[in-house]
Amino acid sequence: MNALTDLFTLDRIALDNPSKSRAEAFAAAGALFAKEAGLEADSVVGFLNAREDLGSTALGAGVAIPHGRVKGLKQPIAAFIKLKEPIEFAAPDGEAVSILIFLLVPEKATQQHLEILSSIAQLLSDPDARKALANEAGPEQVYHLLQHWGSQS
Repeated sequence: MNALTDLFTLDRIALDNPSKSRAEAFAAAGALFAKEAGLEADSVVGFLNAREDLGSTALGAGVAIPHGRVKGLKQPIAAFIKLKEPIEFAAPDGEAVSILIFLLVPEKATQQHLEILSSIAQLLSDPDARKALANEAGPEQVYHLLQHWGSQS
């Protein structure tokens, strides 16, 4: 078990997403959260944009962790989107982003939020994990990787 266990569902994993910009990717994430978690898509996009306005959530190496605090949310939830084509995301290394893990946390979840962000950053900093996430063909494989990452050590 790891900090990512229970954050994702198969319905919040989207592969080969056609988004061509950050705005489209955020809208796609909003739709995933709205469909499966009962949140309003526009509100989700607003929370993500508010955080992104403080600075890019891109880590480099083609990955980003857009995240936000959501009033009324009871527990952290996440979504995984792999884009069909990389998009500009103001990454520190200048590399376009194609793998995004979106994280929404309760408004008051400070320490838990930081621990989850740290786990996601560790996952996305692992070159083998990034390669596996980029190459997985189906949501089930991505879900399994996210659920079990780090548990073999």
